[in-house]
Amino acid sequence: MAGHNESEKKSSDAVNDLQTFRAENLQSNMKVIYYSRTFLSIIGGVIAGILGLTGLTGFVFYFLMMTITSVSLIAKAKFSIHTYFDSWNRVLLDGFLGGLMSFVLFWTFAYDIVHIF
Repeated sequence: MAGHNESEKKSSDAVNDLQTFRAENLQSNMKVIYYSRTFLSIIGGVIAGILGLTGLTGFVFYFLMMTITSVSLIAKAKFSIHTYFDSWNRVLLDGFLGGLMSFVLFWTFAYDIVHIF
């Protein structure tokens, strides 16, 4: 019987160790990531256009902006990602392609205004 109680205790400890997430909080955190990436993509696109970056250098600038954004979001979460999100991919990759489209749009717009007109 002692072995049976120990296994029950271990299984109940394992259940207590699992983290649970509230769907509302997780959705709110994901919105913050998406809005942050979109906003910084727009700002980065305008900066890249004003600086006159063209071709590959503009895309390198975008990847640098997204890296800074990811590190900033991780620092905002006090480097304990699993407290606020269910995986690292949520912080590192979500909103990446949507932000790229916004970046390119505002990059070309700002470049046209500053350097062509």
